[in-house]
Amino acid sequence: MLTLNDVHKSYKQGNRDIHALRGVSLTIDQTGFFAIMGRSGSGKSTLLHLAAGLDHADAGTVMVADQDLQKLSEKKRTLYRRTHIGIVFQQFNLISTLTAAENVALPGILDKRRKSWLDKRVAELLEQLELSDRAQHRPDALSGGEQQRVAIARALLFQPPLLLADEPTGSLDSASSDRLWRLLRQLADQQKITVAMVTHEPAAAVHCQQVFVIGDGLCLGDFQVDQLDATDLASRYQQFGR
Repeated sequence: MLTLNDVHKSYKQGNRDIHALRGVSLTIDQTGFFAIMGRSGSGKSTLLHLAAGLDHADAGTVMVADQDLQKLSEKKRTLYRRTHIGIVFQQFNLISTLTAAENVALPGILDKRRKSWLDKRVAELLEQLELSDRAQHRPDALSGGEQQRVAIARALLFQPPLLLADEPTGSLDSASSDRLWRLLRQLADQQKITVAMVTHEPAAAVHCQQVFVIGDGLCLGDFQVDQLDATDLASRYQQFGR
């Protein structure tokens, strides 16, 4: 579902070149819930932005569902992302003047989908995410957890094979965070999609089936979660930094 091969990405900061990714290679070739962990500045968010087609690598290949994003123009990447890649951000990114239902429907409106299809699909997603009774509420009338579930529903509108989540619980309390992690695992299992979550929290990663560790712009390795608790997972993760 997602393959990065020898991917490089640098940014200019004044007169300096900042090397965010230095030849990272990573493959997720099955459905399920996966964590990409790394310290601040490790390159994990840059990796996710490239996987989402939000940015373009300097070198290497970025494959999503057999499509090399590097070979697409910016316009074609945008169109491909709309229907093949769901993205969930920490800050929700909902339109404040739209209701929950309208926020979920927005990508379909931009894609000029039929209203009958959109209405049915939006209702299905809101019910699945236990938001049916909040459909006509605007974001300021929703809790943080509810807003993030609306954002997830929006990301799933076109049933993408890949869902990317960038620190999705960074703005939530612990109870809402735990509920959201369980929801992402449930979505991956039930809908047979690949969910890749960038996080630095062992409490989040413990809900995943596999963890990839990013450091200094490289993939340092990976490990299976299996029956690890958060403390054991943190210990395994820290071993990559030694």
